[in-house]
Amino acid sequence: MERQALRDAVTRYNAEGLAGLEDRPKPGRPPRLTEGEQAALAGLILRGPDPERDGISSYTREDMAELIWRRFQKRYRPSSLSKVLRQMGFSRQKTGASHPRSDPKAQAAWVKRGSRTP
Repeated sequence: MERQALRDAVTRYNAEGLAGLEDRPKPGRPPRLTEGEQAALAGLILRGPDPERDGISSYTREDMAELIWRRFQKRYRPSSLSKVLRQMGFSRQKTGASHPRSDPKAQAAWVKRGSRTP
């Protein structure tokens, strides 16, 4: 620890006690999406797109950038959305694409017929 950092910490401790040693908010640009907008976006992501209404079966970053622009009038580049989504608790993992009119019974029969379990 440098001498100046130690001096600053001691000064804060003397003025505020233990609360003075806690990390303070870092300066910087505030997030573009408010907490309410982030909650609304999270709900949209968890609900997923409607293929008949939206014309897509899963969201890409480009689709989400367009969705944010249409819904909140805020521009994001698709490449910067990864950081935003990670901060919201989402990951890049997604399920495999499935056709909206697929038949689960036919898929289960296909898996049973194709598997070779002894």
